[in-house]
Amino acid sequence: MRHPALISLLLLAAALLPAGHAFAQDDDWKPITRAARPVRGVPMYFEVDPQGDTVFMETLDPVWIFPKGRRMRDGDWRRYYKLVYNFNKVYPYALVGRKMMAQVDSTLAADVSKRSERNRYINDVEKELFRLFEKDIRNMTISQGLVLMRLVDRECGMSAFSIIKTYENGFAANFWQLVARIFSQNLKTRYDPSKGEDAKIEELCKIWDSGQWDAFYFSIFMERPAKTVIQRETLESEVQKKNP
Repeated sequence: MRHPALISLLLLAAALLPAGHAFAQDDDWKPITRAARPVRGVPMYFEVDPQGDTVFMETLDPVWIFPKGRRMRDGDWRRYYKLVYNFNKVYPYALVGRKMMAQVDSTLAADVSKRSERNRYINDVEKELFRLFEKDIRNMTISQGLVLMRLVDRECGMSAFSIIKTYENGFAANFWQLVARIFSQNLKTRYDPSKGEDAKIEELCKIWDSGQWDAFYFSIFMERPAKTVIQRETLESEVQKKNP
């Protein structure tokens, strides 16, 4: 008994074969191999439960759940996301600044007995700080610089004006205060974690210190935060004493 449909399929398959190709005998048959396609995405893994069933497993990135009741308009959210981005970049500098200021204070208290020695040491520290951080700070935006100023106050316990006046002089502090006023800023304003943007910065500091920063940042930008790399966290400058 003939099968017209089967014969038609065989003829169609033969017509689709490349020219010069012939059907192989059963003894000569080999499986067709194709180049493996590159693996994309995140591979899954599996486990076999006690009943012998295979269960596919996947590890998901952690997510941050914002507190219930937080409501902001679109523009407010954009400003908040910008603050998160800027904070991620500049907070490490504030932490290092706290360490370096503590080092300077302890050096001045232990090794400096004359004003001339203090002035030489402060000048050496200033030059070293410029070598370490000038390029990074120049590449910051104005908004990043302002966030850094607030964080330095938080970490060091002194306003930018007080830091300049303490380690430089009153003239320098007043000069930079004038410059800040031109940009509608005030170097004398103290950090207040209970008000305005300082309150938002304080919230971000607590998330960072709790070890949940990566998950929080990922939940906003869907990517892991870029890490700020700082060359050195201690100063090499020493007090230069004149030979008697």
